[in-house]
Amino acid sequence: MRKLIVAEHLSLDGVIQSPGGPKEDPGGDFRIGGWIVPYADDAIGQELQDLFSQSFELLLGRHTYDIFAAYWPRVPVDSGSRAIADLFNGVPKHVATHRPDTLDWQNSHALEGDLADAIRALKQQGGANLVTWGSADMVRQLLAAGLVDELRLMIYPVVLGRGKRLFGSNARPSAFTLVHSTSTPDGVLLTRYAHGGEVRTGEFEEAG
Repeated sequence: MRKLIVAEHLSLDGVIQSPGGPKEDPGGDFRIGGWIVPYADDAIGQELQDLFSQSFELLLGRHTYDIFAAYWPRVPVDSGSRAIADLFNGVPKHVATHRPDTLDWQNSHALEGDLADAIRALKQQGGANLVTWGSADMVRQLLAAGLVDELRLMIYPVVLGRGKRLFGSNARPSAFTLVHSTSTPDGVLLTRYAHGGEVRTGEFEEAG
């Protein structure tokens, strides 16, 4: 069974909204989009290249899909992002949408029926891992359904105070194991967590 990997740019207070620019997602009057841009460096670029170095298919919410579809097919040939653009343009893209007839980006497929059931079926098919990037609303549903196998979190040293967050109050209690961690010169933590099963609990004994 293939894994579902969620990759996100994350603030210290858990916000993932509009990291790359103010126009990505200004919903809810979010005015500080583009908060990852001052931290961009080769280490983060290498982290993303590593993520996409193995076979994968994209799993996207509709809003993120529209952002990607407007950008990646138009990346110039001489751009430093061209390698990832070629990957994204070529791989299958599974999209949570109520408008399946408007998926114009090549190799795009609408998920049918209940979201959790559709993704369980995708995972059971085997093949390349599924990678979700952005797609905040959908990711919260994936976490609530316990479908996330791995978290690839790039954690930035900023507190945003408001915005769409990675974890909602309905996230399924789960333990994750830290399998990789490093930091960039500007203090961005690059982490990889694997799903580790149920949350373990205990109780400290009182002294005396």
